[in-house]
Amino acid sequence: MTTPHMAPQNTRLGIWLMVGTTLIFAAQDGISRYLGLQYSIMMVVMIRFWFFAIFVMLLAARAPGGLRAATRTAFPLVQLARGMILVAEISVMVVGFVKLGLIEAHAVFTFYPLVVAALSGPILGEKVGWRRWTAILVGLAGVLIILQPGFAVFSVWALVPLLAAFMFALYGLLTRYVARKDSASVSFFWTGIVGAIAITPFGLATWTPMAAADWVWMAALCGMAALGHWLLIRSYAVAEASAVQPFAYLQLVFASGIGLVVFGESLRVNVAIGAGIVVAAGVFTLWRQRVREKAARPA
Repeated sequence: MTTPHMAPQNTRLGIWLMVGTTLIFAAQDGISRYLGLQYSIMMVVMIRFWFFAIFVMLLAARAPGGLRAATRTAFPLVQLARGMILVAEISVMVVGFVKLGLIEAHAVFTFYPLVVAALSGPILGEKVGWRRWTAILVGLAGVLIILQPGFAVFSVWALVPLLAAFMFALYGLLTRYVARKDSASVSFFWTGIVGAIAITPFGLATWTPMAAADWVWMAALCGMAALGHWLLIRSYAVAEASAVQPFAYLQLVFASGIGLVVFGESLRVNVAIGAGIVVAAGVFTLWRQRVREKAARPA
């Protein structure tokens, strides 16, 4: 039973919304790789965050309380850190797309849910049992398999998506931390504004003229970012996060398909095996989290 203020729960719809989200985010990553090959990555990320900032300001202006309510946070320093970490993570990940390709960058990046599980203890004070620690170690083994001898072995570029995974995990944990007192709309607003302000000096310093056709791709990138986040929010609104989150791994599948078909990348055997191990370990930790959440609910 739902109240008039709650979205009706529909797990099937939530799953389909998550699938749509991952497809859009994968296409967004493909466009980011293309633009990152042509122009400064800082400039591309800056324009994307300019659009993001305008988008969150328009949302905040239409919400109850307006912009003043959106800026009111109980954790201003943590919100500042969140915004700067996210814009830095996106920049680092685009470097990974350019230097490694979509397939290998995403294969390593899938480790981030396991980083979240590992750091949830020291940052949020959550208990991480031996089962989840085992899954984290198994996932780490999968990452090591991905980084075995091959194109990226012992290259600093192989560590770029791993750094992005740690940064995104930290961003996610800080988001959960501020959610104790700040609403999702407040965090969304701070993310867009702080990210745009932080990246602008670097983007302007590396600005180069963009071809008219590439502005079309840039507009598509910005639109996809907004649509993808809207679908993600809708997915979490109609279904439990633990039920839909495993389907977020489909982004690896979609991004790999784009890498193979559009950019002519190759899928090495060790990357496929390692990514499979990391995904399996990640799904297990999500399942354990769901079991713990159900056990904690009152009968």
